[in-house]
Amino acid sequence: MEMASFSGFLRTLGIIVLVYYLFKFAVRIFAPVLMRKAVNKMKEKMENQYNQQQAQQTNTGSSNKQMPKEKKKVGEYIDYEEVK
Repeated sequence: MEMASFSGFLRTLGIIVLVYYLFKFAVRIFAPVLMRKAVNKMKEKMENQYNQQQAQQTNTGSSNKQMPKEKKKVGEYIDYEEVK
């Protein structure tokens, strides 16, 4: 009975080691792909945010240029010179 448990232990240990190395191998293959995808997603998000800010600044800037504030005309402006 001891031989059966020892061989079962070795089999379990072998499976654990095999799964570990397969996981390591898969991470080496898929990690760069996943990282590139994440970076591209962040890049698109930043570009969208930048474009929204630019559009917002353009809209506020153009609305101010289109409608200048009218100054109240109180009367005629006279420039006085000092006489000595």
